[in-house]
Amino acid sequence: MLKQRRMAAQQVADSLFESEAAIDAAITAVAKLAGVMPAVRADANLSALIGQGALERAIQAMSELGSARRAIVETHKELSIAQRDLGLGAVAFGTGEEKPPAAPTATLAVVETGRQAA
Repeated sequence: MLKQRRMAAQQVADSLFESEAAIDAAITAVAKLAGVMPAVRADANLSALIGQGALERAIQAMSELGSARRAIVETHKELSIAQRDLGLGAVAFGTGEEKPPAAPTATLAVVETGRQAA
């Protein structure tokens, strides 16, 4: 039973790492595209209006890939919880490097001072 769980977890981990790498590769490719378009336009002495829509779409794609990356990172976190729930918390998948600590989250609140603005 444990062997089956480990094999299943390894399949999921492999697919997760492949997904993470694909998203990172897409971000790299779109960043290159977004960076080259204005440079090529300027080198060709073309108006800034030329290709503006395409540049905006590439920037939009970067934003959406950023959201996809956030979602796959959250998937990774959820799968880490499932790994522990399945009794595989001591089993290392991936590079074996320590994961960085989760980024602290903070919320802001309005503090009333009791003074009136002048």
